[in-house]
Amino acid sequence: QVQLVESGGGLVQPGGSLRLSCLISGRTISAYTMTWFRQIPGKEREFVAAILWSGTERDYADSVKGRFTISRDTILNTANLQMNSLKPEDTAVYYCAAKRGTIGTAAFEYEAWGQGTQVTVSS
Repeated sequence: QVQLVESGGGLVQPGGSLRLSCLISGRTISAYTMTWFRQIPGKEREFVAAILWSGTERDYADSVKGRFTISRDTILNTANLQMNSLKPEDTAVYYCAAKRGTIGTAAFEYEAWGQGTQVTVSS
């Protein structure tokens, strides 16, 4: 069974950068489409970015296009989210998720989740 563990969250000032990582164990990352979601209290999980299992396609939410970049390392078995030009509205718990097949933007499509990592953007 696949397991996901996120790391890299923290407190950053507006305009700053953070890099999140998601380590996948139990399976090779090449078998899964990897996606980052985020959630703030009282709201549903929101799609942020995804990379197809083949690495040939990426998708981003409009709110993060041009600022965030998703990537993966097939040797280290990690999916990464580089977040630049961070804004206070990016503050949330960020979750890594995995599914087989095509990219999906709905949380219910995903079969495995990490525990989440807090990102806070504040001066």
